[in-house]
Amino acid sequence: MHAGITSAYEAAKQRYAALGVNTDEALKKLDAISISIQCWQGDDVGGFETVGAALSGGIQATGNYPGKARSLAELRADAEKAVSLIPGKHRFNLHASYLDNGGKKVDRDEIEPKHFQSWIDWAKKVGMGLDFNPTYFSHPKAADGFTLSHADKGIRDFWIQHGIQSRKIGAEIGKQLGSTCATNFWMPDGFKDIPADRQSPRERMADSLDKIFAAKIDPKLNVDSVEAKLFGIGVESYTVGSHEFYMGYAVSRGTHLTLDSGHFHPTEVISDKISSILMFCPGLVLHVSRPVRWDSDHVVVLDDELQSIGRELVRSGKLDKVHIGLDYFDASINRVAAWVIGTRNILKSLMMGFLEPSATLRKAELEGDFTSRLALNEELKSLPWAAVWDYWCETKGVPVGTAWLDEVKTYEREVLSKRA
Repeated sequence: MHAGITSAYEAAKQRYAALGVNTDEALKKLDAISISIQCWQGDDVGGFETVGAALSGGIQATGNYPGKARSLAELRADAEKAVSLIPGKHRFNLHASYLDNGGKKVDRDEIEPKHFQSWIDWAKKVGMGLDFNPTYFSHPKAADGFTLSHADKGIRDFWIQHGIQSRKIGAEIGKQLGSTCATNFWMPDGFKDIPADRQSPRERMADSLDKIFAAKIDPKLNVDSVEAKLFGIGVESYTVGSHEFYMGYAVSRGTHLTLDSGHFHPTEVISDKISSILMFCPGLVLHVSRPVRWDSDHVVVLDDELQSIGRELVRSGKLDKVHIGLDYFDASINRVAAWVIGTRNILKSLMMGFLEPSATLRKAELEGDFTSRLALNEELKSLPWAAVWDYWCETKGVPVGTAWLDEVKTYEREVLSKRA
């Protein structure tokens, strides 16, 4: 242990103790948190169904930084490098389009657990859990912007079967890894221009989802979640799966609800929604991203909203009901670095939540002492939380400060730069 890091931590420990916060206990709580790291950052959402397949359904990755993963083996190697630079034990989040099909065409309605067995085997080897997402975009049967709400029953049935198969895969992942798989449903369905009928597509969507979720699965193996979106490229005027639609569906059907921080109005934040969702839904899935004027999926930075998300999650006292994942894809920078930056930042926000003297703040609020509440909240911003973070990284055997960037640069020079 580096002496300077230890001494800085001991000084920080005393500062926080004066406010009634035990930093050792805070770090123990942080140890229990797993972040679901998104596979699609490593290859710009391309997947491995068909090499070079074009993206659709409002999905857009911008940039052409060298070193994109071109195979399952390269993607896994990049992910392993990333997690070696992130403190804690985490998860990997898969899309159905990342199947291992052995070079043979397997359509979305035909996917089975066997097509993800190599992922399960890899996860066992590296000690990670897995989460799953059916892929309702970048497919000929989604080319007109509709899947589960399609007016054509044949197309709806195709996508219903895809959802059914995806849940089976999620359950098998949970069974083999002994860790609950969160299977998240997001569909890009909607109209570019103003629709004449908003009701019928939503009725078809609800009916399709009911068919998908009809088979009961042990929630210890797999939990289902539905994800809303405000709009997307090509569906600017109307999205079938709006926030109101999916919140109503999740509450009435008892599924988890997914909140993506990029899927709302520019002035809307998900930190304010967490406490409400956890009152009425059995669980919450978070896709943490950074919108810049729209759902642009920028790499997560430690801004005010991320800090608020971390605090609200901790304040809820229901972290056992929350699955925290990342959802961004930036092809303009080193993709491994993007994973590391985003994951370390969401962990920092949670640590700051655990370091909050919540009992003192709540007492002041209940007594109507809003002056003390404001003053303490402002003082917390300058307390030495970074010393606690550095100490945690050191105890977990990962680089402290920007030292991780040196390792990424070496990996880029020795591995990524050699990819055509």
